Amino acid sequence: MPWRTDSLLRLMLALSLAAWAPLLAAVATAADANRPNIVVILADDIGYGDLGCYGATKVKTPHLDRLAAEGIRFTDGHSPSATCTPTRYALITGQYAWRKKGTGILPGDAALIIEPGSTTLPAMLKRAGYATGAVGKWHLGLGAGNLDWNTQIKPGPREIGFDESFLIPATGDRVPCVYVENQRVVGLDPADPIRVRYGEQIGDEPTGAEHPELLRIKLNRGHDNTIINGISRIGFMSGGKVARWVDEDMADTITAKATNFIERHRDEPFFLYFATHDVHVPRVPHARFKGTSQCGIRGDAIHELDWSVGQVLETLDRLKLADRTLVIFSSDNGPVLDDGYADGAVEDLNGHTPAGPLKGAKYSLNEAGTRVPFIARWPGRIKPGTSDALVCQIDLLASLASLSGQKLDDAAAPDSFNVLPALLGESAVGRDHLIEHANGVALRKGTWKYIPPGGGQPGKAKKNKAGGETAAQLYDLAKDLGETKNVAAEHPDLVKDLQQLLGKIQSQPRSRPK
Repeated sequence: MPWRTDSLLRLMLALSLAAWAPLLAAVATAADANRPNIVVILADDIGYGDLGCYGATKVKTPHLDRLAAEGIRFTDGHSPSATCTPTRYALITGQYAWRKKGTGILPGDAALIIEPGSTTLPAMLKRAGYATGAVGKWHLGLGAGNLDWNTQIKPGPREIGFDESFLIPATGDRVPCVYVENQRVVGLDPADPIRVRYGEQIGDEPTGAEHPELLRIKLNRGHDNTIINGISRIGFMSGGKVARWVDEDMADTITAKATNFIERHRDEPFFLYFATHDVHVPRVPHARFKGTSQCGIRGDAIHELDWSVGQVLETLDRLKLADRTLVIFSSDNGPVLDDGYADGAVEDLNGHTPAGPLKGAKYSLNEAGTRVPFIARWPGRIKPGTSDALVCQIDLLASLASLSGQKLDDAAAPDSFNVLPALLGESAVGRDHLIEHANGVALRKGTWKYIPPGGGQPGKAKKNKAGGETAAQLYDLAKDLGETKNVAAEHPDLVKDLQQLLGKIQSQPRSRPK
């Protein structure tokens, strides 16, 4: 009878599937093991010497120290640039920012500088099946120009690969001082529309330039436009009063959003890009952190940063996700003390050395400009330890593409190297060269550092001016980590070789190996 034949076939199919089920489950488990959740925490203005695990004693960073103790701590890890926007651009796109015009430090009303639909870190991971989210400081522009903050705000994170986002649009010292969640200003009252302008005053709210007596943080220079929460900012803003953030609550607000993202996506692979505001100016940590460090308000902000990291780690532990989550921590550039506000950061150092043994600071072509804390943890996969491999945040796109089984087109991520073995502690070798970027470029090749004529900067974190030598500089960082002895005259052939290599990389559209 036909029905008996059908029944027999169905029975055989069911038995076959049952027999294969354990193997299929094992394959799925193996696939999940090779495709961890990914959390990238990008701090702001944290220097090489700002954490306990990198030698700091005037601040306490137990959560970051724990991350380093349970993972791999890089001694030669770099941001792609010595300042904010270009680092974030390079991290997300895998392209050196100096290759593209308009990727310098952006005003708060700038248009999105990443091409919608292009290959980006979140877009690549979204293609690999990840839920993707961005929380915290953005500073990559929003909209397409002449943005109306009172309507849907796009293009933005969603158009470059993030499923959801909760943003500080630019920086804490730039207007607009509101959060943007999934293309809308949070808490906006339509009866009090937001207007933002740079270079020309709008509205009638007081400014720091005209009313310094209203400021609770005095100024050293700049930052003297619209006063919000007793702090004057860069740029002018009117309206949106009930939507404006409270600076002291910023870390609490964005950290809660970050941990909530993890909670909601616990049952699927997720990628969280969590960009903290600490320790960028204005430094206004919550009252519970004030006075907790031994080096003033900047140290207190470091404590607040460490707390935020601790909240992320605690959430992963509580949800039993830690063993299948790769956490990467780094900073967008090196340290700066006096960045416009007179908050005592210089006077209260008390022996703390934000750059550690390195020369330079934020904005500098010297090592402290881009050599920053860089930590990776993946329990069970990464063996705890220290690595001297040369790695850079720009390498995350190619490296995580390799980890997630994604192939990059030749034109994508042109300067992102696959250094996954180094990130996982399976190799002591990272990239063989790196272009460091500030107000100009320098070249790292192994332990050698070449700075073209006119580059470099004085070696103190409180110095922000772009200065430099008129002659080429060459340093052997294996012997002279602090860049104290220029040996260019002793190695003319090497200087010539490095100069030619730098020129070759600059002249070609990509440096990523094929």
